[in-house]
Amino acid sequence: METINKCLSCGACCTSFRVSFYWAEGNDVTRGGVPVHLTEKLTAFRRVMIGTNRSQPRCIALSGTIGYEVKCVIHCQRASTCRDFEASWEHGVHNERCDQARATQGMLPLCPEDWLWPGHFPKAA
Repeated sequence: METINKCLSCGACCTSFRVSFYWAEGNDVTRGGVPVHLTEKLTAFRRVMIGTNRSQPRCIALSGTIGYEVKCVIHCQRASTCRDFEASWEHGVHNERCDQARATQGMLPLCPEDWLWPGHFPKAA
């Protein structure tokens, strides 16, 4: 069954959490890694995406308007922190942190039905 990626009209996680990761994920160490010019040193072993280590975070790699149309400008090079964060019910699993992030932006939590294309619902017997 096909799905619509709700993340492309959300972006709340990119404005709710600090995005820190192991320093060696940077493209100065790992080919195709996170562009280091978009990061700051957090500790001796961790980097953080610029804009996310403050009281009102917004990742420097986020483009667009929250709740309407957004994209990560480094999606293919994003940190493991971002790769591991799944939207609620995207793969059948509830994610409270996704719900919390959406709530901070005035959006309702996602539900399993949000991941189905209109008109492509299973047919009753």
